[in-house]
Amino acid sequence: MMQIRTEIQFSLFLVNKPGVLAQITKALAAQKVNIVAMTLVDSQEHGVLRVVSDDANKTRQVLAQLNLPMNETEVLCLELSNQPGSLADVATLLGQNHININYAYCTGGAPGGKTSGILKVADLNKARHVLKAPAAKHKEPAGRRSGQRR
Repeated sequence: MMQIRTEIQFSLFLVNKPGVLAQITKALAAQKVNIVAMTLVDSQEHGVLRVVSDDANKTRQVLAQLNLPMNETEVLCLELSNQPGSLADVATLLGQNHININYAYCTGGAPGGKTSGILKVADLNKARHVLKAPAAKHKEPAGRRSGQRR
């Protein structure tokens, strides 16, 4: 069964220069905040760091002290099997139900283990409902048939 929860994602707008990511991650580590998932995308002017942590309140306090431009967004955090087709199944189900995925990123996971998928969707409540429906819970990974081993 896939675990689905809503988390707060912090988006920080950073100048592109050495040491900025280190400053942020060091400040979080000093306060014992664990990063669940993150992505950093750059443009010529700035970078956008998106972070989901294990403690949104502590993260908010740490980032406020760094005085960086940021905003908060509710995102879906899914526990996925780390195997081919896991994310495809979720994307297909959301697409079939006309729920747009604005962006997504995943953590690395151990082979055969679990990974976290972070999805920013157009309709959070509808996405949660669709993904928690009984049919979604028992869906096999794409391309896998009963009894087939990988």
